[in-house]
Amino acid sequence: MAGDPFVEEQELDFWGKSRTETATPGGGAEKPLSVGELTRRVRALLEAGFPQVWVEGEISNLRSPTSGHFYFTLKDEQAVIQVVLFRSDAARLPIRLREGAAVVVRGRLTIFEARGQYQVVATDVQARGEGALLERLEALKRKLAAEGLFDSARKRRLPPFPERVGLVTSLKGAVIQDFLRILERRAPGLEIFVRDVPVQGAQAAKAIAAAIRAFNGSPSVDVLVIARGGGSLEDLWPFNEEVVARALADCRVPTVSGVGHETDFTIADLAADLRAPTPSAAAELIARDWSDWRAEVAQLGRRAERAVARMLELGHERLARVAGNPFFSEPSRMILRWQQMVDEEEEALGRAWRQALSIKRERWESLGRHWKALRCEEQVRRLRERVGQWAARLAALSPESTLRRGYAIAFDEQDRILREARPDLIGREVRLRLATGRLDARVLRLVAEERRTVEKEDSESG
Repeated sequence: MAGDPFVEEQELDFWGKSRTETATPGGGAEKPLSVGELTRRVRALLEAGFPQVWVEGEISNLRSPTSGHFYFTLKDEQAVIQVVLFRSDAARLPIRLREGAAVVVRGRLTIFEARGQYQVVATDVQARGEGALLERLEALKRKLAAEGLFDSARKRRLPPFPERVGLVTSLKGAVIQDFLRILERRAPGLEIFVRDVPVQGAQAAKAIAAAIRAFNGSPSVDVLVIARGGGSLEDLWPFNEEVVARALADCRVPTVSGVGHETDFTIADLAADLRAPTPSAAAELIARDWSDWRAEVAQLGRRAERAVARMLELGHERLARVAGNPFFSEPSRMILRWQQMVDEEEEALGRAWRQALSIKRERWESLGRHWKALRCEEQVRRLRERVGQWAARLAALSPESTLRRGYAIAFDEQDRILREARPDLIGREVRLRLATGRLDARVLRLVAEERRTVEKEDSESG
């Protein structure tokens, strides 16, 4: 390893001298390094020699405390190394860290002095190989699910008796032969419209999506199936592309996804109206065996015969009961009975009417006799005279009678009656109410003598 600068640095003694110098015979021993100083020198060498590294491995012992940092071990078949990913860098990751994921870590090599353990301080983590595909698959699945493309409310039921079936697959594989053979056996006579597309490779997804959209026009079909045999995740990847999922979601006819084997699961399975575990199962789902239909139709026929026979039996019983009713067997006797009942009711009504009329007449005569006994006219005349007397007394005592005798009523500016002559009234306006009309006046002075005379006259009259 001569010529390697990092190796040459490692050949130096940690006291800062070369081995030739330290190994000089007769040289005295120098002061040893502390553990911390030795660790710091090793860390400086590592960080200087590996300012940035890319390390590939599998995540294990993944943990994330409340601080938000991530700690895990990156391992392969030969070795392990500790990795720390701080929270600020973890927030920018395009993938989600999980146990067992194959990843590539970018970061710098350093030593954690507290443990004397070398580690990678990661700044970026990317998925590797199939792990990268799985991460892309999960990311796309979350995106389309958030848009509602997988909602069960969007799923349509397949027609029970399709007559025209569309098929998107490759004509080169065995899928098409198995599919057609099953349909021929289970439902002969169906029209099959096939669009040949590549089901693997870089251009497969666009071709599959274009074929799906083509079935939105002519020829119109009752159900559309996309089919492919099994394979690896990379082989089935065209059916995990967004363009295929959106073409299935936008398709105007019910769709069935029959891709891979039972254990395979693609985004096309989620976007289609129905998932079939295999292409052969898809053919069985869209075309039920005619022998099953024949058996079910025969069973329904027997049930219908029993139902009709029961209805006829019930009808005969009801007809027998109706025929035995006297209304139909002897209608004249029923009519005579009803006439007799009418006559009886008429007589009862006449008796009730005469009795009620007699009671009313007796009450009227009794009221007449009572009225005469009370001599109401004399009492009314007396009451009228008494009311006239009280009315004359009230009229004599009313203010209008007093005013007609030459008196007046004085009001202040607030329309309150003035009952005494007060000094504060001098210069203010007052209103005088006479027997007929009103006067506005102004108080010029108070006359004390007249006031006393008025008071004396009032006391004498009282």
